[in-house]
Amino acid sequence: MNEERKILVEEVKSVEKPKLAKVEDAVDIPTEKPAPVMAPSPYEAETDAAKLNRKKDYLEGFLAQKPAETPAGEAGGDVYEAVIDTLKSIFDPEIPVNIYDLGLIYGVEITPDNHAIVTMTLTTPHCPVAESMPGEIELQVGSVPGVGHAEVNLVWDPPWDPQKMSDEAKLELGML
Repeated sequence: MNEERKILVEEVKSVEKPKLAKVEDAVDIPTEKPAPVMAPSPYEAETDAAKLNRKKDYLEGFLAQKPAETPAGEAGGDVYEAVIDTLKSIFDPEIPVNIYDLGLIYGVEITPDNHAIVTMTLTTPHCPVAESMPGEIELQVGSVPGVGHAEVNLVWDPPWDPQKMSDEAKLELGML
């Protein structure tokens, strides 16, 4: 490790110029690309009339299918939409906006046996209707045709804030 390292410097008076490229020295490069090897198409032997007939029926099977029915308890289903409509008919007593557009409803679940579970919050834990609102919602949702039983889960996490309101609610309250 104690070896001395020396840097050798060599002085050069001149350097040879590199040779210029000449056309005569160039190697012959083919200008045409070789044709790619492709498997024969099954439609090459097909006539134009046959191609036209084949193209006409490409949507036939798709158009013959009936739209899949949405189960009643899923978003877009009859029971689910009826529960949402009912929630939109319940208004906060202090704010002239329904509880759904106000962003108080965090989730609606319809079980396979048509029990409705609504997860919601209130604007504040000290809300004057904290005791009565969940019971009222349970009664309203329970009266929806097709709902066997309704349950309301009142949660405080995540806390409600005005950003949870729909644009319609913000417009109604003059916040837009």
